[in-house]
Amino acid sequence: MKNVAIILAGGKGERFGSSLPKQFIKLAGQRVIEHTLDIFEKNDLIDEIYIVSNPNYTHTIEEIVVNKKYGKVTKIINGGKDRRESSYLGINAINHKEAKVLIHDAVRPLLSPKTILDSLKALDTYKAIDVAIPASDTIIEIKDGILEDIPVRSNMWQGQTPQGFLLSVIKKAHELANKESELEVTDDCSLVLKYNLAPIKIVEGEKQNMKITAPLDIYIADKYFQLKSSTLAYSNYSPEKLKDKVVVVFGGSEGIGKSIIDIAKSMGAKTHSFSRKENKVDISNFNDVELALEQVYKEDGKIDSIINTAAILKIGNISERDVSDIANEVNINYMGVINISKASFKYLKESKGHLTLFTSSSYTRGRALYSTYSSIKSAIVNFAQAVSEEWMPEEIKVNAICPDRTATPMRVSNFGKEAEGTLLTADEVALKTLSVIESKSTGQVFEVKMETV
Repeated sequence: MKNVAIILAGGKGERFGSSLPKQFIKLAGQRVIEHTLDIFEKNDLIDEIYIVSNPNYTHTIEEIVVNKKYGKVTKIINGGKDRRESSYLGINAINHKEAKVLIHDAVRPLLSPKTILDSLKALDTYKAIDVAIPASDTIIEIKDGILEDIPVRSNMWQGQTPQGFLLSVIKKAHELANKESELEVTDDCSLVLKYNLAPIKIVEGEKQNMKITAPLDIYIADKYFQLKSSTLAYSNYSPEKLKDKVVVVFGGSEGIGKSIIDIAKSMGAKTHSFSRKENKVDISNFNDVELALEQVYKEDGKIDSIINTAAILKIGNISERDVSDIANEVNINYMGVINISKASFKYLKESKGHLTLFTSSSYTRGRALYSTYSSIKSAIVNFAQAVSEEWMPEEIKVNAICPDRTATPMRVSNFGKEAEGTLLTADEVALKTLSVIESKSTGQVFEVKMETV
């Protein structure tokens, strides 16, 4: 029996408040629907994928399927006037006599392989399943703005997707529904329940399997992707993958950069370090950066990874700081990143390599006396995410590392001696960074925290 996934992508984005339907909004380096399709495409249990599209965006989905080489997508179908009709059109397009069908929202891009497995296993015994999680809040029933009832919370669950069915059951449910002129249902399980076609087994889902509905959801989902990508990068890391790789570090003369050089070299990588102190390479000067990379390429014939840890930290009230001092900080901390990125492109395009930039925890919120530093670190995150999209067709990975407070010479010179055990070591951050450059992630911010080491 085939396992078929129907991805409902017919939304118009009206509640999201965007001119672009929410399934096409960018999230963690690619469009929401691409994340969702990736889940099913990469799952060995799924045989076929049908996409039910908003008719105005069918061409966009066709381009995505071609560009991303989604081999399991066998049909792209124009959706109907509402979710119920779109679901029916997807189900009706399945030619098999019987199949296990999973119907999933395109805007739930964090579905786990475990939930897919649990859903398909449940369909070995039951003819219909619904993925749901226990309600964390008290659910109330109202009428005309007045509270009518408070159901027992332990009996209340929140529905998610996928919903799963044997094809014969869900097809019959829709055929019965098509005979009714007026019908208000919000999902496919409602139809099976309405016509009493089969018991519906509840498969417990996961909280992160959230639906992108409002702009705030994008920010929450992005954080989930950061945590997910960090775990994947660190858990899949294997030191032997660095053997014979060519790694370039700007800012490699001390601190985190020096640790990256030392550890990468011990793992068999060919390393090159550049800094103003070591070999008079100033990253605020594009020609310096360009010549440094040319030198590496002539020597080794390739560059697999380019990492920038170089930065300066200047503290002060913006009204009192000298303009030339501020300009110098901007030129090194921000223009340096742009110079390195621009000069890196042709080498990383050839190797399908990895560009790694460094931000800091101060990027999430501006701090008094750190106005330029914090704002630049925020800009680096936006820059990394944007460049990852620009370079995605070339298969270049671009990510940012965000370490907690780390014991480096720059920190000591600005803050003096701090209590032992309260700071990360440069080696700890370096090891996490090296795991990221061997991952397939792009457009991510990888946080390195004390509790993860």
